[in-house]
Amino acid sequence: MVNSSLKMRIISELESLITQSCPNQKIQKKQKDLHVALLKRYYNAYDVSIDYFRRRITLNIVIDDTAYNPNIINTYLPTFRADIHFISLKYFLKKCLEQDVRSLAFYASLLRMFSKEERELLVV
Repeated sequence: MVNSSLKMRIISELESLITQSCPNQKIQKKQKDLHVALLKRYYNAYDVSIDYFRRRITLNIVIDDTAYNPNIINTYLPTFRADIHFISLKYFLKKCLEQDVRSLAFYASLLRMFSKEERELLVV
């Protein structure tokens, strides 16, 4: 079981990262990658596209995971195409955060990845 203080720290750090990644100006690639990764995780989607100007998210959501096998090429996965409108991307992404153990491990890896990139930028 994950320590509750560690759990809250991971969630608060990720919320802070989301806040920093949602400015009112042009979105950088690493920020977009963070947004896409969070949406893919929450919605179990394999294709996510975000239109920041129109405030729309288009996703292809996998409906049934039993047909998926990573060892073979599957040309048919039961999917559902969804178009979602958001008012504030920051609040929308924060609502997509889950607190189960698997999600927390995923969020911790995201935090490591993005904090590593920031540290590398500071060193140069």
